[in-house]
Amino acid sequence: MTTLWPELPTAAAAHALPLLEKGLEQDWSRPAGETDWSLVELIDHITLGVMGYAGLLVARPADRYIALRTGTDPHAPVAERLESITIAATLLSHTVRATVPEVRAYHPWGASDRTGFAAMAAVEILVHAHDMTRTLGFDWTPPDDLAEPVVGRLFPAAPAGHAPGLTLLWACGRVALPGLARLPRGRWQWSGEVR
Repeated sequence: MTTLWPELPTAAAAHALPLLEKGLEQDWSRPAGETDWSLVELIDHITLGVMGYAGLLVARPADRYIALRTGTDPHAPVAERLESITIAATLLSHTVRATVPEVRAYHPWGASDRTGFAAMAAVEILVHAHDMTRTLGFDWTPPDDLAEPVVGRLFPAAPAGHAPGLTLLWACGRVALPGLARLPRGRWQWSGEVR
C-alpha cells in the first residue's frame, strides 16, 4: 500500500466520526474510556492536537511548541464539537500537502516532518475514537489500512504479525496482544523522528 500522507488525517476523521455520531444522544460528560477526560473534553483534546500539528508545520520551530491554542465553544452541542475534528484534520491535510519533505518542526517526542505529523493526527483521532467508543458502548478497532502506515511511521519497534489496528492500540497502551501484555497506562510514546 502506498500511503498518501496528506489524506491520512481526513481519512481517519471520515472513518471515526460517523461512528461517534451514533452516540450523540448519550451523556458526553462521562469519562472517555480510561483517559482523564470526559467524552466532550476528549473531542477538544483531539482538535487542539491536530490543529497544533498544522501550526507546527507552518511555524517550524526547532525547540518549542507553538503559541497557537485552539478549542471549541464550550457551549456548542456535541455534533458541532465533533465537526471541529473534521475541520482540524482538513486544515492539517492541506498543510501536509503544502509542506515540502525537508521541513522539520519540534515535537517533544522527536522533531518530525509532514509524514510524522500526519501520522500523529491519525493516532489522536483513531486511538481516542477507540477510547470514546468504549464508553459509548460500540466495539470498534481502528481500520488496518489507516493504522498500518501510522504504526510503521511512529512505532518502528512495534511487534510484527498482528493486525495493524490492534497493534496501534497496543502501542498506545490500550490493549494486550497475544503473547504481549498491555503497556502500562501513560508509559508509551511514539517516535516522531524522521528515519
